Amino acid sequence: MKLVSWAGVLISALVLSACDLAPTYAPPKVELPAKFKEDTVWHVAHPSDDLPRGAWWTAFKDPTLDALEPQIEEANQNLANALANYQQARTNVEQAQAGLYPTLEQDTTVTTNRQSDHRPLRSADQPTHYGANTLDVQASYEVDLWGRVRDTIKANADQAQAEAAVLESVRLSLHAELARDYLNLRGLDREARLLRDTAKAYGDALTLTQNRLAGKIASPIDVARAQSQLATAQALIDDTAARRALLEHAIATLVGKPASSFTLPVSLAPIASPRRPTAVPSTLLERRPDISAAERAVAAANEQIGVAKAAFYPRFFLNLSGGTQDTGFHLLDLKNELFSVGPSVNLPIFDGGRRTAQLELATAIRDGAVAQYRGRVLQAVQEVEDALALDRLLTLEAKHTADAEAAARKVLDLSLTLYRDGATTYLDVVTAQTTALDAERTGLLLGTRRSQTSVALFLALGGGWTVPVQLAETPVSTVDLVKQLGH
Repeated sequence: MKLVSWAGVLISALVLSACDLAPTYAPPKVELPAKFKEDTVWHVAHPSDDLPRGAWWTAFKDPTLDALEPQIEEANQNLANALANYQQARTNVEQAQAGLYPTLEQDTTVTTNRQSDHRPLRSADQPTHYGANTLDVQASYEVDLWGRVRDTIKANADQAQAEAAVLESVRLSLHAELARDYLNLRGLDREARLLRDTAKAYGDALTLTQNRLAGKIASPIDVARAQSQLATAQALIDDTAARRALLEHAIATLVGKPASSFTLPVSLAPIASPRRPTAVPSTLLERRPDISAAERAVAAANEQIGVAKAAFYPRFFLNLSGGTQDTGFHLLDLKNELFSVGPSVNLPIFDGGRRTAQLELATAIRDGAVAQYRGRVLQAVQEVEDALALDRLLTLEAKHTADAEAAARKVLDLSLTLYRDGATTYLDVVTAQTTALDAERTGLLLGTRRSQTSVALFLALGGGWTVPVQLAETPVSTVDLVKQLGH
């Protein structure tokens, strides 16, 4: 009869354990436009986050960059830290899952005791010294009636998925940071070559003014101006070298190498202009790992509301303990066995409003996570629009700058010719030299900025991708990917 009663209690507990107090979850809705405003060549794209983001940096067709980027995976410490955080989150899931199973503990005590001669109610036949040896096994199982344990597991699993997405976001950001630094460094290499060529031209101009001064057909002020121009160019060369050194040091740290033993030779090889990837705003929700991390944080916070609600209800435990006890060492004698079996209930009665405050806190955290998610989506759209706008406008600016460079070179050639012929002052030459140098440096800077804009666009769209036809119709989101990583 007792066995039947206990079976009924267990079955009832299992049926009731299907209860879940967490609010029904759905990803927060964000109103997105159908297309990017700045994407003038827009067409429907089907990027999918289950596809590898791939070596998108190979679009720049630079062998050195292609060799540097994989080293991030091998030695970058920020990436290693993000991986450790993800592993910690996975461990939290495993710890929470332990709540689904009973606990089993074994205690053994062997003691020799002496009781006071004047212990209250001590009888005359009780010994002063006695042994108390116990071999005891205890088991306990919490019946998860209100879903507290299951909601805790879900919250930790969602947080682990968020950490997986954070890991991907860190990886993407590090690759982009390396590409930016490298492209800046190559831009400085080209700028240094321009400045060296300019300094040589300024040196020739200085020699010209000195010869004209010696021939008494130029004034000392012309020589001073030529010397100033040359010194300014040489100072710019030194400044470029200083900026290049800092970028080289930063690249060394990104690839996990000491800056003291890392060197990148100068290269003047041209940098290819990548073909611009296209996408629609809704694909950012699938492509961007930072958005997926924010969405998973909302899901985790939502489950914590269920945990907070469960604290208002009683907790039920099934307990069992058994063993043997003896004043000596006859612990295997069945006559010395002892056991205890039965349920226990922890019933909350009064806590001064602590549980209510915890529920309000959990709700506020969930609301904050929703706001962060929506803000992250809006920020992602802005980043894409920014990159698209820069790409379009810098392309136009580059055309005008090229025209300005050509015109400045013509003015400089004409100014030098007129100066040699004595038809103008050296001040006109200096002005023409400054204008020509500024125009050429602006052109080089624009080339670097356009490359940086390409990196920014790859980063804003969640990396590069190639969509096979058979996968274009069934995209898998980052959420699904990190869920797979979580199992």
